[in-house]
Amino acid sequence: MVRITQLRAKCIGCNACVEADKYRWRISKKDGKCTLIGGKEKKGWFSILVDDHEYDSNLLASQHCPVNIIKIEKF
Repeated sequence: MVRITQLRAKCIGCNACVEADKYRWRISKKDGKCTLIGGKEKKGWFSILVDDHEYDSNLLASQHCPVNIIKIEKF
């Protein structure tokens, strides 16, 4: 399993995560920030557990995020 977390409030909407994984990320039309599809919010952090096959693309999303607000944990 892989846990993806995002601190959405600090997102600048650069679209790097969407380019890395269009299935898991999208740009919100309301505020222009990236949204973690399926993520649940807790204290400002959005989080979701996904299968291992999503690890590589979301690791790229994390590495290319210019504000470092995406964290990937594999367990």
